[in-house]
Amino acid sequence: MIKLIAGPCVIESAELLDTVAERLVAINRTLGTDIIFKASFDKANRTSIRSFRGPGLEKGLQMLSDVRSKWGLKLLTDIHEAWQAAPVGEVVDVIQIPAFLCRQTDLLVAAAKTGKIVNIKKAQFLSGEDMLYPYQKAAESGAREIWLTERGSMFGYNNLVVDFRNIPDMLKIAPTVVMDCTHSVQRPGAAGGKTGGNREFVPAMAHAAKAFGANGFFFEVHPDPDNAKSDGPNMLQLDDLENLVKTLL
Repeated sequence: MIKLIAGPCVIESAELLDTVAERLVAINRTLGTDIIFKASFDKANRTSIRSFRGPGLEKGLQMLSDVRSKWGLKLLTDIHEAWQAAPVGEVVDVIQIPAFLCRQTDLLVAAAKTGKIVNIKKAQFLSGEDMLYPYQKAAESGAREIWLTERGSMFGYNNLVVDFRNIPDMLKIAPTVVMDCTHSVQRPGAAGGKTGGNREFVPAMAHAAKAFGANGFFFEVHPDPDNAKSDGPNMLQLDDLENLVKTLL
């Protein structure tokens, strides 16, 4: 079965988490899927120092734990510093390594040592073949399962380009390759000190990735993306997720 990951970019409130989680549970029940709930407790690489970052580690992990207790969903969140791995590993099923940080050896080693699944996002400046080395760092540090995620490549000028050949290249390294269908339509820093994007291309990104062999799909979703506190322009409308997942199945 394909891997599915969905949730808001950042933890904005308990109410938002419940709204999204409730819908994911309904989709799982209807389609027989096992969508993993994703949200970040801290967005440490926002464009501007004035950008909303989230509730922080302690409060954020408690809120994610509440999602698991209330809704029974598996959890994924990202870490930005090695010391965060151990406490995060106590709460989530999948620890995600941000794209900008995928070469950070200490971060990969710490994530691997938790025993949790490690999802490594491909840096915007690396090829798919280059992801062999982050993969090896995590594998040789004891990670039991490693996923690799495509999220586009950056050539400057506030835009990303997706080379879908990276997917089969990464499938030679890892058995699970995820397409980040929403971050790949970002326009980084292109919205006056924050990231812009083109959410209308999200379904096409997903289907193109499937054609190239992707067996995992990552969607950031929000009930009101135009008013989201992070990554709104590229997040998928929550109401549109079920039909898109259905077409991928």
